Amino acid sequence: MFVAGEASGDLHAGKVAEALRALVPGVAMSGVGGGHMRAAGVEILEDVEQLAVMGFVEVLAHVPKHWALLRRLRARMATGRVGLVVLLDYPGFNLKVADAAHALGIPVLYYITPQVWAWGAKRLPVLARLVRRAACILPFEEPLLRQHGIDATFVGHPLLDRAQDMPTPEAARAQLGLDPVRPVLAVFPGSRRAEIARHLSPFLAAAQAVVTQRPEVQVVVSVAPTVHIDASASPYPLVRGASFVVQRAATAGLLKSGTNTLEAAVAGLPHVIGYATNPITYAIARRVVRIPHIGLVNVVAEREVSREFVQEAFVPGVVASALMPLLDARSEARAHALAGLADVRGRLGTPGASARVAQMIAEMLAS
Repeated sequence: MFVAGEASGDLHAGKVAEALRALVPGVAMSGVGGGHMRAAGVEILEDVEQLAVMGFVEVLAHVPKHWALLRRLRARMATGRVGLVVLLDYPGFNLKVADAAHALGIPVLYYITPQVWAWGAKRLPVLARLVRRAACILPFEEPLLRQHGIDATFVGHPLLDRAQDMPTPEAARAQLGLDPVRPVLAVFPGSRRAEIARHLSPFLAAAQAVVTQRPEVQVVVSVAPTVHIDASASPYPLVRGASFVVQRAATAGLLKSGTNTLEAAVAGLPHVIGYATNPITYAIARRVVRIPHIGLVNVVAEREVSREFVQEAFVPGVVASALMPLLDARSEARAHALAGLADVRGRLGTPGASARVAQMIAEMLAS
C-alpha cells in the first residue's frame, strides 16, 4: 500500500509501481495517490488532490479529513490484505500511518524521508522505531538516518529519471512557440492553491519590472497540473504541466522554493527563489527551522547558489534586479550560478531511483 500526500508523491510512487510490476508480476497495489499511480495499476483509495496542504496554520482545516482517512487506512491494514506499506514524504500524516502499520506488524518502507535535517529532529527516534527501511533522495540523509539506527539507503533523486527525456533548449522553445533568439524568463508560482494566491501577483510584478527594463525578454508562466490559473490573471502565456520543457526553454527563472529548484539544477536554469506564507506559519518556522537556506538547491549545495527572497524581503523591483544579470549570457553572476547548479546535479546521484526503490520493495516482500 502506497501513501502519497501530494502530486509529486503520486508521480514518484507511480514510477516505483511501474518498476515493481516488472519485478513482481501480479503484485496487488493500492494506496492514496492520483493519476500516475492509477496509470501504473494502483487501486486508488483516496485521491491526492483532496489532501495537499502545507503550513502550520493552513493544515488545521484539513485535520478532520485526515483523521477519517487514517481510520480507513488502519481498517484496510487490519484486514490482513496489506503486506507492506510504502510511504512517500508527507510526514505529518504518514508517520501516523507508519504507527498504525507498526502496531499491526506490517513493515514500512519510507521513500522521500521527512526533512529532519531542517526541523523535527525529534522524529528521528520515531522513524527508527516505526520504519523497517528508508530510501533517501538527498545524499546527506543516509548518514544522518544511519546514525540514529535507521536502515537508510541513498537511492538518488527521482528527478534525474525524468531529466533523461529533457528536450534541448532549442526544441523546448520551438515546442512553446517562443522566439529562439530573445531571452526567456520562466515564472513558477507554486503547485498549491494557497501558493498561487500568495505568489502569482508579486511574481508577475517582478516579471513586469524585468520587461520594463528589457522589453525584449519573453515571459512564460509554468502552471502545475494540480492548480488552475485563469488566463485573465496573467499578461503572459500560461504553460500547464510541462515544467522541464519550460525550464529548458528559459534563460532564467523566478521559482517558488521547493523541489522545482532542484528541477532547475537538473535543467541548468539559473534562478531566483521567492516564497511567502501565512505570517503565523512563518513566525513558527523561523523558530523551528535549523538551516540557513529555504531553497532545496541551496540546501544541497550547502551555500547560496540561488538568491532567496522570503516574506517581506520579496520586493518585485529588488527581485527584478537580481534576475537581470541571470538573463545576460555573458555575466559573471550567470556563470557563477551555472557552476553552482552543475555541482548540485552531481550531488543528486545517478538516474534509477525508482528502480532501486522497487528492488527494495521486492526484497521486503520476499522476506
